[in-house]
Amino acid sequence: MPSFRASVDRHLEGFLTDLRAFVEVESPTADKAACDRAGRHLAAWFREYVGAEIVQHPQERWGDHFEARIGGGRRRILLLGHFDTVWAIGTLGRMPCRIAGDRMTGPGCFDMKYGDLQALWALRLLGESGAARDKAFVFFGNSDEEVGSPTSRPIIERLARESECVLVLEPSVGVEGAVKLWRKGVGIYHLDIDGVASHAGADPEKGRSAILELAHQVVDLHGVTDPEQGTTVNVGIVRGGTRQNVVAAHAEAEIDLRVRTAAEGRRADERIRNRPTFVRGTSVRVRGGLNRPPMEETEASRRLYTLAKRIAAEEGFDLPASGTGGGSDGNFTAAVGVPTLDGLGAVGNGGHADHEHILLAPIAPRLAWFTRLLAEL
Repeated sequence: MPSFRASVDRHLEGFLTDLRAFVEVESPTADKAACDRAGRHLAAWFREYVGAEIVQHPQERWGDHFEARIGGGRRRILLLGHFDTVWAIGTLGRMPCRIAGDRMTGPGCFDMKYGDLQALWALRLLGESGAARDKAFVFFGNSDEEVGSPTSRPIIERLARESECVLVLEPSVGVEGAVKLWRKGVGIYHLDIDGVASHAGADPEKGRSAILELAHQVVDLHGVTDPEQGTTVNVGIVRGGTRQNVVAAHAEAEIDLRVRTAAEGRRADERIRNRPTFVRGTSVRVRGGLNRPPMEETEASRRLYTLAKRIAAEEGFDLPASGTGGGSDGNFTAAVGVPTLDGLGAVGNGGHADHEHILLAPIAPRLAWFTRLLAEL
């Protein structure tokens, strides 16, 4: 398969122009109107550049999701992207999208508007070449990924089951641009504790401190952590009490769980849900659960990586593999048994941070590489 690098080099300025224009369409997840504008913008490009059939998935609370269907081959490949960001409207005022030196900055450029544009332009170059006519590609544009994909998850899982593999255009890892063969599963829990209020000076013995119970709970919950298995529990927020001279009648906590394997997810979830009590007269309730199952490395995902690594070497760069404690929509597709390769998007840093940026030098070789990957799958 010939390289697409010459075509990429001819179109690189157009790619960067489109990327900047897309970053400047601000799209915080909680702003439906803004997300809908960004989704329409991206869907219009898919329609214009690759003749995609657009299937809309309207939503009431979050932005509308969409599918872009390209090609009529018998083998279906699913490409996953999201166009919502963590950045509020107006962030461009202090974090403008600009190219300076070796990087582009701007809210959402790294996570993950670059990845959306990489998918779009790779499909455009592939179409112009006439390659991959035996395949059908579906790009899914998600608008609620940053809040856990509450409405997009069932759509993503259905599309994955209809596909032979899934490629996730989330950012890569580190300056070396490693792809992600695994991601930890994510659990989110809320702990409520009820005690009995009393005067801390006059009648302390009549009280049952929810805060004292919470202190025991925090220690016990952190004991669920197992570093050797990659399992971590973090009690990140605690609240409780009304005044310093009142034995607290109520306390609560927010808990984060990360797991490498489904087996560890089951163990940790059971431990978190089935709470003992330590202070007589208090009661404990737990809500929540695993928000994203772990994306575990499999033989099939390793084969995808082997192909991607070989093509990268032929395009002149190394492609290491890694993983991360953060979740993505790839967690869902891997959990339903479909080979998934993640982290195929931007090389850069600063996702969700003021120094968010993408590096410019890797763009051309990685766009050529990704186009070849689509052709050779």
